[in-house]
Amino acid sequence: MREVRLSLFGFGNVGRAVARVLLEKELLFREKYGLKFKVVSIADTSAVVWLPEGMALREALMVKENFGRLSSWTNDYEVYNFTPEEAVREIDSDIVVDVTNDKNAQTWHLAALRDGKAVVTSNKPPLAFHYAELTKEAERRDVPYRFEATVMAGTPIITVLQDGLKGDTVERIEAVLNATTTFILSRMEVGLDFEDALREAQKLGIAERDPSGDVLGIDAGYKATILHCLAFYPVTFNDAHAKGIAEITPEEVRRARERGNTIRLVAEVREEEITVEPREVPKKDPLAVESHENAAVIKTDLLGELVIKGAGAGLKETASGVVGDIIKASMKLRES
Repeated sequence: MREVRLSLFGFGNVGRAVARVLLEKELLFREKYGLKFKVVSIADTSAVVWLPEGMALREALMVKENFGRLSSWTNDYEVYNFTPEEAVREIDSDIVVDVTNDKNAQTWHLAALRDGKAVVTSNKPPLAFHYAELTKEAERRDVPYRFEATVMAGTPIITVLQDGLKGDTVERIEAVLNATTTFILSRMEVGLDFEDALREAQKLGIAERDPSGDVLGIDAGYKATILHCLAFYPVTFNDAHAKGIAEITPEEVRRARERGNTIRLVAEVREEEITVEPREVPKKDPLAVESHENAAVIKTDLLGELVIKGAGAGLKETASGVVGDIIKASMKLRES
């Protein structure tokens, strides 16, 4: 039985979903993989809670859900005001798990890698701007750096591009990668205008209070940039051309429907070219997804077109990608 020490950064919705999976499937992970996970620290925006002997995840969940912040948790635990980089350097762990929205997290990802710790993340901007630096550092230190949940949540497009097409040359990828815009456009198809559809998405928790990252195409652009790095070579989000859906009118949606089409925010990735823009797609096209589904069509020289489709958002779905990466990183560490 291999014991793996985890430092969890981010204890919002996704972080708590990851904690629940670690709790609920503890026996499965022991029996199937020979892995025992011990969470030695958890960080939210209020504090870092650290116990080298391992923390009680059920108690952590109860504190966060009842009080809203980990700094309220003082019974038997030390509460620290570490920065993420200080926490990474100070806390003895095997894997650093980043499920935050910290746009500058590459600094402490690098600190973790340089300290010989694996990193698992769902955080997109570090990879969209610093992919080459992060992956080269991981390779240099021979430690895992895994990021399945950055694109399509738990639907394994990253794994497909990393491990599944070894003999193929990717020619292009076309994908719908943002569920918020799909929801808004779907609601516009039944008569709502953009603003009303956006307000409904916000009320349901599908869109953020500040929805600009989604509706301006930035989120999809981050994801498309990561796909380019995998399929071709490293670039940054600065090389992407992103246009969102804020200017789409009900009239445009209606005309598309009359032609038997639907409008979706489509990312197209080719060598040296990343574009994100609203496009009409036929109703029977794989990219004509609904709800929180994402889809990608990967065109290669040997296989032709490979369609990968599945949940691109959701707490359990994102936790699937994160926990899967924790297991893969743990097994790699066990081999080394």
